[in-house]
Amino acid sequence: MSNAYFDAPIAVNEPVLSYAPGSAEKAEVKAALERALGKKRDVPMFINGERITTSEKVDIHQPHDLSHSLGQYSAGTAKHVEQAIEAALAAREQWSAMPWQERAAIFLKAADLLSGPYRARMNAATMLCQSKNIYQAEIDSVAEMCDFFRFNVQYMTEIYSQQPESVDGLWNRLEYRPLEGFVFALTPFNFTSIAANLCAAPAMLGNVVVWKPSEAQIYSAEVIMDLFEEAGLPAGVINLVYVDGPTAGDVIFKHREFAGLHFTGSTGVFRKLWQTIGDNIADYKSYPRIVGETGGKDFVVAHPSADAIEVATALTRGAFEYQGQKCSAASRAYIPQSLWPAVKKRLLSDLDSIKMGPPTDFTNFINAVITEQSFDKLKKYIDAAKADKDAEIIAGGNCDKSKGYFIEPTVILASDAKYTTMCEELFGPVLTIYVYEDQDWASMLQTVDDTSIYALTGAVFSKDRYALLEASEALKNAAGNFYLNDKPTGAVVGQQPFGGARASGTNDKAGSVLNLYRWLSPRTIKETFVPAKDYRYPFLGEE
Repeated sequence: MSNAYFDAPIAVNEPVLSYAPGSAEKAEVKAALERALGKKRDVPMFINGERITTSEKVDIHQPHDLSHSLGQYSAGTAKHVEQAIEAALAAREQWSAMPWQERAAIFLKAADLLSGPYRARMNAATMLCQSKNIYQAEIDSVAEMCDFFRFNVQYMTEIYSQQPESVDGLWNRLEYRPLEGFVFALTPFNFTSIAANLCAAPAMLGNVVVWKPSEAQIYSAEVIMDLFEEAGLPAGVINLVYVDGPTAGDVIFKHREFAGLHFTGSTGVFRKLWQTIGDNIADYKSYPRIVGETGGKDFVVAHPSADAIEVATALTRGAFEYQGQKCSAASRAYIPQSLWPAVKKRLLSDLDSIKMGPPTDFTNFINAVITEQSFDKLKKYIDAAKADKDAEIIAGGNCDKSKGYFIEPTVILASDAKYTTMCEELFGPVLTIYVYEDQDWASMLQTVDDTSIYALTGAVFSKDRYALLEASEALKNAAGNFYLNDKPTGAVVGQQPFGGARASGTNDKAGSVLNLYRWLSPRTIKETFVPAKDYRYPFLGEE
């Protein structure tokens, strides 16, 4: 039995490889892509360490090449959700009792496996099933996932080291227990790393998990489970099921042992889940923890003193990397009249040079949007803007789903600061710009703050320090991640903890110690060495 205090390896951010022409990593990922495209996979569910298949198969198609199937996955039922819960609860006692350093070692090993032998496979899976170019896949499915595992181990050790003070005659201790029950992880398509972290963060602290991924991310979810298994994660700790939302919810949110929800997805779904949990609150053993990161209508505001080239570059990258399918993507921008001609010239020039196509062609900056439903929604907004007198499409606007779900990077110039696409979340490669009069800078900040229900990310560009200070104060509640002279995307674990408030979520900051506290139920222990033997206090004595 160990009796020492252990120092975990100091966490450092995983380097992002360049995949430059002729590099070894580019050759490796191309070989992994070829292998994946050459073999159709039968993707199972993972329950209690076993691979579960069913007779109901669902095809997995690439968003950028609908004619090519990557394989099939086994669709589950309510019975599989029940089995996953049973497996998790059966594993809970032994897993929660495992010394913390043993749990930590599993996820540290997972990080090293991912940065080494799993790197090309994880990148290839994310590129193909989620239509990400190699750079976007690398920063997401490898670098950020490694960072989540390593930094969360470091944060866990910091938490466990926090102990209360003791005075003469007694010893106070604080014990950090996992939640009593199981955690439900409901994860999105757009970040493979988020899917892994929503499971791993609670598990690292001794919790057991039932995981339902987005249907569009199932292909890479299998790689995550293979990674966990090779790293030594015991059976039943994380259980992966493929069912629709209502089926999962009908079982999970009625279960007495439901202890927490770790969610990333739409605001509407999160609100509905919260309401369901509230309706069932009297049936649970404990009050469930609810942690969610939801939507965004993220902004870029330029001050008249800003550099036009820097603003244009931030718009191109912030709005159109990964087809704008990031919760943090810039989707509305406010540009001063004096700066607009130069910003417009550079922005249109950059967009004219961008190539669009499948991620297997490494020269493509833009790939496909994730599903036909997303494509149809975006096309509807674009078509409406084409016909609207209050809007002008100055770049892009073409949509084609004959081979894949391709939508050109589209820029809408709005004559109304409250135009529809300035307010509503689109989640795609559509940026709306409003040009304001230079003297309206202060009032424009107020407009930025009250236009959207969301408060996830935002950016301000200026060379004037007073203007940056003014914007920071005026927009202090408008974004949980606020950027000065940078695009509003690309938060790095350990550097910019991520999360927003208002309709953007509970702001529990994934990539920081704050998120981990949510998956703990502390117990205070007070031990008195020489207990009292008389109930009487001194004040009771006579004068």
